[in-house]
Amino acid sequence: MVFFSESLGIPSLRVLAQKLLELLFDYEIEREPLLFHVFSNAGVMLYRYVLELLQTHQRFCHLRVVGTIFDSGPGDNNLVGALRALAVILEHRPTVLRLLVLVAFALVAVLFHILLAPLTSLFHTHFYDMLQSSGSHWPELYLYSRADEVVLARDVERMVEARLAHQVLVRSVDFVSSAHVSHLRDYPIYYTSLCVDFMHNCVQC
Repeated sequence: MVFFSESLGIPSLRVLAQKLLELLFDYEIEREPLLFHVFSNAGVMLYRYVLELLQTHQRFCHLRVVGTIFDSGPGDNNLVGALRALAVILEHRPTVLRLLVLVAFALVAVLFHILLAPLTSLFHTHFYDMLQSSGSHWPELYLYSRADEVVLARDVERMVEARLAHQVLVRSVDFVSSAHVSHLRDYPIYYTSLCVDFMHNCVQC
């Protein structure tokens, strides 16, 4: 599971990130402006490796990224939120199985955090910390909600402050009442207009 591999410092998503960028060349659109739309923490975990490849891989360093939209992320370490996300995934499973998986996940997550986090921090930067100090300077749009029980609004707001401190052009919108990755569903017209306006502004920069 990607959340465990990330906690262990295993870059399991790096290969997927590279394949994603290579698709641009396969479809011969590598010269077009790129805008990333990243959903939740799983998307952010993948995006961190995209950033690394853009900065270190010779084939990708000339790609023209014009902006990034973050929907419901990024969130810092939040065990309760992770359990809620897992509960949603398992909601159609038998109750006993669901409870067993949730308890097992919580125990393993606590074990990783207490015993392994200090060790993995020696050779692996957590995606949230990496993103805070990222060297990327294209504009960023953060779409979040204080009603989100998976990724806390304060985590997103802390990220916004960190990116502003790095002189990045940032805009953030709190949808107030929509749940995790439900902003488009609850506010389709407003959400779409925010994304389209952001895209146009990024391309024109």
